[in-house]
Amino acid sequence: MANPVYRRLFAAQVIALVGTGVTTVALGLLAYDLAGPNAGAVLGVALALKMVAYVGLSPVIAAHAHRVDRRSLLVGLDLARAGVLFLLPVVTQVWQVFVLILVVNACAAGFTPAFQATIPEVLPDEGDYTRALSFSRVAYDVGEILAPAIAAAMLLLVDFDALFALNGVTFLLSALLIAGLALPKATRDVSDRSWRRITLGARRFWTLPRLRGLLALNFAAAAASATVIVNTVTLVREDFERSSTAVAVALAAAGIGSVITAAAVPRLLHRVSDRAAMLTGGLVLAAGLSLVGLVPTYGALLLLWVVLGAGLALVQTPAGRLIQRSGDRDDLPPLFAAQFALSHACWLVTYPVAGALGAVVGIGPVALGLGLSCAVSVALASRLWTR
Repeated sequence: MANPVYRRLFAAQVIALVGTGVTTVALGLLAYDLAGPNAGAVLGVALALKMVAYVGLSPVIAAHAHRVDRRSLLVGLDLARAGVLFLLPVVTQVWQVFVLILVVNACAAGFTPAFQATIPEVLPDEGDYTRALSFSRVAYDVGEILAPAIAAAMLLLVDFDALFALNGVTFLLSALLIAGLALPKATRDVSDRSWRRITLGARRFWTLPRLRGLLALNFAAAAASATVIVNTVTLVREDFERSSTAVAVALAAAGIGSVITAAAVPRLLHRVSDRAAMLTGGLVLAAGLSLVGLVPTYGALLLLWVVLGAGLALVQTPAGRLIQRSGDRDDLPPLFAAQFALSHACWLVTYPVAGALGAVVGIGPVALGLGLSCAVSVALASRLWTR
């Protein structure tokens, strides 16, 4: 935090994360306002469009990012997201929601990898960068915990339409924080062929052992996080007959486990390798998922969710270090874009498996199946990513 450029980038990240979480709550209310009982279907399509934007557009935007000044790109994408959010309160048709959601998530698909690629350039020392990864993971988890609470508090004062406008302001603040920074400039010749840039990240993930291992571990993390995100409400409300507040507490338990572990990762990586830490996290996830169907009480579920959150932090926090070591500074945007797209492609598989299949055959058997697939992913990562 002594680095003023990183300090402002981190502040911009935190503001945008909280705003994005608040928008998720407001989007659900808007869907209900427009579609009533069909709100679930509307939200399902909106989230599918989000994943399509993340998986399909992120590598394309990153391939052309080197043609644009990094600061201008980040500020422009923040301003575009703010503009979309200011429009959402005035939409009257479901299709308009779909168009705007696609646009705002296309902006996110460009912003997030470019932002992630900027941090190792601002903090070239690996120790500093490792601590920055820890901060980012903590910020993400705390944002996931606090955003619904902030949205609930704001709804006591304003209508849900106002949440979109207020979130638009958060992106304006993020743009303002970034606009005054002097960020490193790309050095690569703009004559690079676009197709090679678009596929650079995917090709590097295919050829480098550490990135092949990371890809397998991405699936393990997606299996665990999908189980927590999709099935917590059913487990708490149906199996344990608890209130909506208890659902929020259970989700917070996973976040707390992740926050505590992410904060400890920089010290841990002084003692063990990235490979050992991440494979251990994957084994924790596999073991935890296999126990979901055996949880006897709500308290035991909270403990298990803390463990799964810890496993997720062990797998995901060091990932940026692997990417940083896998290319020069001009390769970082497409590499981070590939990680962004491929990890979300894993969620695109595990979300419907955890949700739809869980509703048909039961959450316990599906969690066990995901746990087995998680174990296979860890074994595959161990084989692909040698010592």
